[in-house]
Amino acid sequence: MDLQSIWQTATDIIRDVPRSGLLIATVAAVLGSVIGSAIARRHGIGRFIATTSTIALAAILVVVMLQVSRFDPRLDIAVPELGLPRQTVEGGETRVPLAADGHFWIDATVNGHRAAFLVDTGATLTAVSAPLAAEAGLEPRQGGVPVRISTANGTVSAELTTIDTLAFGNISATGLDAVIAPNIGRTNVIGMNLLSRLGGWRVEDNTLVLSPRPSGAGEGGAR
Repeated sequence: MDLQSIWQTATDIIRDVPRSGLLIATVAAVLGSVIGSAIARRHGIGRFIATTSTIALAAILVVVMLQVSRFDPRLDIAVPELGLPRQTVEGGETRVPLAADGHFWIDATVNGHRAAFLVDTGATLTAVSAPLAAEAGLEPRQGGVPVRISTANGTVSAELTTIDTLAFGNISATGLDAVIAPNIGRTNVIGMNLLSRLGGWRVEDNTLVLSPRPSGAGEGGAR
């Protein structure tokens, strides 16, 4: 790697630091632990700083594990819904803040069963995990041809299904095509086939804003 490449990499890292709350918190906790340990022998406050920093590092580790668990089926012991920013309905629109992992996560219900969905504009179809499909009573479509989808574990075969109702915020979609994706743990994905039903969607100030269809264009604004 030449000097220019090293400089560019360093510049990218420095530019991205303010955007990563976890990175800033980790650096602060490490510095606090080092400083606290250094002055612990002379002042009691040093022990307090070191202990607080250690607790903070442990909390950061838990948050990271929760984020990773959304994508790795081997870490299903964690609860994917924890640590997600709270979505709101304002001015007739559903607003979803960017999560600390750099993705938009929607708190939705599938046939009445609550689940977290990753918004993926690169996905053609909405996908549900095998556990959620079982909970929501989703069955593979009779006579349907399996489709191939790409996951973190490679390309896998998935069965087509139909979601009766997928709802979140002030939006509800009925009769939605989806795939039951195996080997992805509890990760669920909202794809373009749902987003295209909306009146509109956009990203502003690290917030995903989703607008239902105008009244009369479909039940729940996304039919």
